[in-house]
Amino acid sequence: MTTEQHSAGASLQVGGKDDDLEQRLDEELTAYNTAATGTGRPEEISVRVTARDGELLGGLTGWIWGGLCGVEMLWVGADRRHAGWGSKLMRAAEDEAVRRGCTDMIVSSYTFQAPEFYRKLGFREAGRLPGVPGGHEDVYLHKAIGS
Repeated sequence: MTTEQHSAGASLQVGGKDDDLEQRLDEELTAYNTAATGTGRPEEISVRVTARDGELLGGLTGWIWGGLCGVEMLWVGADRRHAGWGSKLMRAAEDEAVRRGCTDMIVSSYTFQAPEFYRKLGFREAGRLPGVPGGHEDVYLHKAIGS
C-alpha cells in the first residue's frame, strides 16, 4: 500500500482489496441511497444448478433493489454450455425477481462473452462502453419483466 500525505493531517492510501473500506462504503452508500429513494438495502439473489453428486454445474448471482434485479455473474461449466442451463438460470432468477416485486432486470456482458445470449432472452442493449478490456466492449442490457 502506498501512502501520500496531504494537508490538514489527512493521507491518501492506494492498495489492494480492503474489506474494512468495502464494508464502510457499503454502509455509507446504502444509507445515502435509502435516504434519497426510500428504498432499503439491496437483497442478494442466487441460483445454482448442481449434479446429483453435488458438483456445481453453473450458477447466477445478483441483487434486487428498488424494483430492479441486477445480474452480477452467470456461469455454466464448459462441458454443460449449449444445454440450456444458462437460460434456465436466467428464467429462475427472473421468476424470483418478479416474485420479489421487480419490474426490470439488467446485466452487462463483454462482447467476447454472451450479449447475443441475453438478446435471445428478450434483453435490449441500453449502452456500450468501447475499448474495455483490450479492444472489446462492455454491453449493458435491460429487460422489462413481470408484465
